Amino acid sequence: MTTTAKANAAAEPRLIVEPGLAARVAAIAEPVLQDLAFRLVRVRIAGAQGCTVQIMAERPDGAMSVDDCEAVSRALSPVLDVADPIEGAYRLEISSPGLDRPLVRRSDFERHAGHLVKIEMNVAVGGRKRFRGTILGIEGDAARLHRDDARAGEETDVLLPIEDMLEAKLVLTDALIAESLRRGKAAEREARQHREPAGTRPARNGGNAARPNHFRPAKGKKHRAAHHEGD
Repeated sequence: MTTTAKANAAAEPRLIVEPGLAARVAAIAEPVLQDLAFRLVRVRIAGAQGCTVQIMAERPDGAMSVDDCEAVSRALSPVLDVADPIEGAYRLEISSPGLDRPLVRRSDFERHAGHLVKIEMNVAVGGRKRFRGTILGIEGDAARLHRDDARAGEETDVLLPIEDMLEAKLVLTDALIAESLRRGKAAEREARQHREPAGTRPARNGGNAARPNHFRPAKGKKHRAAHHEGD
């Protein structure tokens, strides 16, 4: 992928976005991520055991290594400290999308055509808001889905506007795992062809780690962590 293509991919807008406070955090985070050549996937704020702000990000090709998570955390944490969109202390978590990832851009649906997805709509289509099925492709800014949850008399193929979706998430299947392994091996081959000098560690393809990884940088105003989603 050329530098121009990478820049265009990084700037591709999300069609599924967060409401409320998460949207405020996203507006702060997205320009920082774009400057680092990453894309924002999702912001989620949870308060079950102290407030946690999870920012999910990736490179334009879908990869996201542990080192990438750490780099994003170091760049983003001071910006959030200055903007201070959340009252009180919180834990900042940077993560990769993982295999059963959210789909938020048109290209996400294109890249994962042929895979199983669960979709919840903001606006009902045919009297329904929840759908499950295989992504057939994209038509304009809508995804065509072959449903596996259709009842007798219902259409099996539906066209769902992406901007009207509340959430779209891949379902973990053997086919999805196999594709991830193939992409991981391809990334490893490419890394060997462009091997860095001895003593450096090549980046790993996001979503292919055996288990999650965490880190805590030096103590600051907010707790921070980087999290790489494993299989």
